[in-house]
Order: sequence, then C-alpha cells, then structure tokens
Amino acid sequence: MSTTEHPAPSRLRSWMLEGLSDMGKGQGVTGPHATPEPPHRGQAWYRVMCLTGVDYFSTLGYQPGIAALAAGLLSPVATVVLVVVTLAGALPVYRRVAEESPHGEGSIAMLERLLTFWKGKLFVLTLLGFAATDFLITITLSAADASTHLVENPHLTEALHGQRMLITLVLVALLGAVFLKGFLEAIGVAVALVATYLALNAVVVAAGFWHVVTAGHVVTDWSHALTAEHGNVFAMVGVSLLVFPKLALGLSGFETGVAVMPHVKGDPGDTEEHPAGRIRDTKKLLTTAALIMSVFLIVTSFLTTVLIPEKEFESGGQANGRALAYLAHEYLGNTFGTVYDVSTIAILWFAGASAMAGLLNLMPRYLPRYGMAPHWARAVRPMVLVFTLIAFLVTWVFDADVDAQGGAYATGVLVLMSSAAIAVTIAARRAGQRGWTVTFGVVSAVLLYVTVVNVIERPDGVKIGACFIAGIIAVSLLSRLARAFELRVTDVTLDPLAERFVRDAASRKLRFIANEPDRRDRAEYRDKIEQIREDNDLPAHEDFVFAEVTVTDPSEFEGRLVVRGEVLHGRYRVLTLESSSIPNALAALLLHVRDTTGCTPHIYFEWTEGSPFANFLRFFLFGQGEVAPVTREVLREAEPDRARRPRVHTG
Repeated sequence: MSTTEHPAPSRLRSWMLEGLSDMGKGQGVTGPHATPEPPHRGQAWYRVMCLTGVDYFSTLGYQPGIAALAAGLLSPVATVVLVVVTLAGALPVYRRVAEESPHGEGSIAMLERLLTFWKGKLFVLTLLGFAATDFLITITLSAADASTHLVENPHLTEALHGQRMLITLVLVALLGAVFLKGFLEAIGVAVALVATYLALNAVVVAAGFWHVVTAGHVVTDWSHALTAEHGNVFAMVGVSLLVFPKLALGLSGFETGVAVMPHVKGDPGDTEEHPAGRIRDTKKLLTTAALIMSVFLIVTSFLTTVLIPEKEFESGGQANGRALAYLAHEYLGNTFGTVYDVSTIAILWFAGASAMAGLLNLMPRYLPRYGMAPHWARAVRPMVLVFTLIAFLVTWVFDADVDAQGGAYATGVLVLMSSAAIAVTIAARRAGQRGWTVTFGVVSAVLLYVTVVNVIERPDGVKIGACFIAGIIAVSLLSRLARAFELRVTDVTLDPLAERFVRDAASRKLRFIANEPDRRDRAEYRDKIEQIREDNDLPAHEDFVFAEVTVTDPSEFEGRLVVRGEVLHGRYRVLTLESSSIPNALAALLLHVRDTTGCTPHIYFEWTEGSPFANFLRFFLFGQGEVAPVTREVLREAEPDRARRPRVHTG
C-alpha cells in the first residue's frame, strides 16, 4: 500500500531513528514503518552474562550491608537462605522462562497468552509498570550508590561533600550517552567491568579470610554471640525466613538475564521460531551467574559480619552501603581501597546498562504493537532519551538516596519474579508435568509471601510502582487515541478468487459495498444493493462487490489482512476480511486495490444510527461504530493526495 511520499527526514531525525529497534535485531519487521535490519549475529553467552552481571554482581556493593542491618549476627545464615531460594527456586523458574519465551519478553509474554482482548492488554501494561519500576530504579539506585562510594572515599570526602545529587545525575547521563553511541559498546564495557570487579572482590575475600584465620577468635566470638541471641538452628532459620524479604535485592539479576536473551548468539542453525542454541546458552548464562553470585554472597556476608563492628553498618557509619569497600581500605590499604572504590563505582554506574537493555527490549515489543506508543518508540535512541529523562526525575524525587529507593526496587523485582513463577507453574500444568507443577507452585507461594511482606513493610514501593503503572496506562491510552485514525494494516493478501473479483471489476468501475454480515441470505444482499442504488442514485446496470469485515480482537492495533472471495447464492460476490478494526480493514483493502489495479475504487456505506460520540467510543474500544466517516478519515491520513484517494460515499 503506497501513499504519497513525504520530504526526506533531517539528518538528526535519521540518526535518531537509525536501526529502528536495533535492540531486537533478528526479530523481523514489527510494523508498517519499521525498517528491515540485517540478521543479528549476537554475542557469546558469557559476554551477555557480563551485561546482566553488572546489575546482578554489583549488588555486592550494598547487599552485605543490607543483610547486616536486617539480620545482624544472623546475616550469614539469612544469606544462605537467600542462596537456597536463588538456586532451588528462582534459577529453575527462569530457566523455564528462557524455554517458554526465548525472545526476551520474559514472563510477561507467557502471561499475555493467557488473557485476551483489553483485559490482557491492561494486565500487560500493569506488569510493564512493575518492570519499569524495577529497571528504572536499578538505574537510579545503582548510580546513587556509586556516587555514595565516590563521596565516602577518604581521599574525596571533603572535596565532594554535598555533591551526591549532581554526581548521580552525571552518572545517569553518561549511561544514556553510552546507549546513544551503540549497544555493542555497552557489552564491551560490561565485560571489562565485571572481570575487574570480580577479581578485586576475590582479593578482598582472600584478605578477609586471611585475617579470620590469623585472628581465629573472631569466628568464636561471633558463634557464641549468635548462639546466645538465637538459641538453636531452628530459631535461626525461622528468623532468617522472617527477614528474608529485606534481602530480596540479592535476587535482582534474573529478570534482566532473560530480558537481554535476544543478544545471546546461540547455534548457527537457530531460527527465531526454534532458537535451541540460544535457549541452551541462556540457561548457562543464568546458572553461571547464579552460582558465582551465591558463592560471593555467602562468603562476603560472613566476612563483613565477623570483621566489621555492628555500629559501622548503621546510617552514617563507614560501612553503610559499602561494607566490602570498608574491608578493602581496612586490610589492604587506602591505595588498593581506592582502586576497589573506582571499580565499584564503575560497575554500580554501569549496572543500569542491563536495566536499560531490558527496557529497550521490553517496551518496543509491546507498546507500539498495541498502538500505545508513537512509531519512534521502536527506535533505540529516542527511547534512551526518554528513559534517561525519567531517571533524572526519579533521582530528583528520591534525592539520590539509596535507602529510599530500596523499597521500590524490591517491589519491582519481587512482582516480576512472582509473575514468572506463576507463569511457569501454569506452563508446567498445561504440559502435564505434575512434578514441576508442584515445585513451581511452591516457589510461587514463597515469592508471593515475600512480595506481600515487602509491600506491608515498605508500602512506598508499591506506591511508586502504581505511579509508573498509572503513567504507562495514561500515556498509552492517549497515544492510542492520537493514533486512532492511523492505517494499521501491515500487509494485504488476496486469495485467487478475491483477486479475480477485483480484476474483473476493475475492467469497468470498482464499486464496493460495505456490508455488516447478518443472516447472509439472498434477501440481505438484494435489499442492500437496492438501498445503495437508491441512496446514491446509481443506474441499475452498475456492478458491485460486497466487503464484509469480522472483528477479531479489537484490542490489537496492527496486523496482516487476508482477503478471501466467495460467491453467495450463485450471484453475489463477497470479499470477507478479519481485522481488529472495520474502518482500517476497509481502508487498507481500498488502498491495496488502487495500487494493484491503477484504478480509483469507490465504496458505499449507510449511516450508522446513534450518538456520534458513543459510536466513536465503540470504534476506539471495539473496532466498529461510525464506520463510514472513520474509514474516510483513515484514508485521508494515509493518502494526503485527494486525487489518488479512494472515494467514500454515504447514503
């Protein structure tokens, strides 16, 4: 379907829209204005693991301190509980998510398939709101924690005192600049940062264990104090389960792990329908990251608990939000400590990269497809600017405070993990896998418990999530309203009989009658022709082809249009179409017929009874209503040249 050409876009516009949705290369053209991309070669799984690892592993910068504040002497035991939930619960769940949704949509796509029509769209928008909460707070919280490490460095405390907000905003802006440059650069930076950070943490852990071994009393003192406080192992485990929701940030890497899945290279024989190699390698990515993180979480929580005085973890203490940095300065000197600080600052700053990648993978897959975002939302660079500006706003609202953002971050993480667990439970049940159904059901119950407790203890998280949800739904509906008269059909295909009808009619004059199918008996078509002839004063010899549209899912925004021809009652030629919108389907048919025959088609309607406003709402929500004027408006927007525009007649 061709339309009148518009002036060439400016260089800035071309640069901004370059590689339309290159975060999803290899996924095919996603809409009528999407630009085909060359096949995406992908990256080795361990390199992509570093991209999600800058989020996951960077939590070592603050997780031991959070665990110490939440559990006190019990921190190592509580961390073991966290690791058990990670390896026995979250990891199997997300390995299954990788199987069920290998294109990076995650559990959202799995749950989307369970619901249809508008309730499905609203449900997905709600989950996208929590995903936005998770990913955007990852960007702002990590940048804020990086600025805290920078300000608290002994060499820079005086010079940077009171500049945390400015430093955080600069770090967020730099992250956006990396993604404006290009995504491959982001992966390269992530690999270097993760390798350096894990190596330095290994050195800190080794130094810490050396001190524990040479000063053996610290372990004895800790065990005696722990036993005196909690009595026995069962009491310790019970208290650990109670404080577990406060440690939930240690689970933060799994959602981004599947979100960046499209960038895993896989096997040469992989196809988008069956990417077996990508699924296998993503499972390696998730498992390796979980094992590395589990080991570090256990040893660092133990070392920080036995080596750092409890008062240092509290607000204003030297280990608050930077427990491992405290050990690095204490046992390896300020020079090494400063190197460690630089590494921590860098990885915390870049932790937002995996979150940004997740946002750029999720949002363009859903919102434009629902008609709930402008076309440019499929392009990476405009979306990077939007997310960066929102991150600025969030940073300003929270005053770049790490603790203040923790509740919102945990809420976003836990809601998405709970939805993933529920999704794989349903998938296992449908596959008849009773054992996995029970297992995933138990994991779902655990995660739902943790989510509810977190919401009760820190309701600010769900409030912030609700703000994101309300914002996404409001903007999405306004965008869909603004695009209501847009041509939504990506491709039109006619079967052989339909092509024959069009070809035969084009030899005279192409006249279509828009008919709402009812009984489809002989009288219906005879009476309709007589009415159209009388209303439009047409001679009896004029020939007509009926066009009938059946509305499928009116909440869908765009898609292909298949036109089938049939002859009813031995004389009436009928084109049947299925679409989410009657006016859009008819407009697309008319433009296609014009382009293939070179003739200007005419279509005839009768006025719809009822209030124009009510009919517009019916069109907006259900794809029908005041069909004649809306069809004409869709044609007017799609074809500005009146001389080439198909003719619409209403009697």
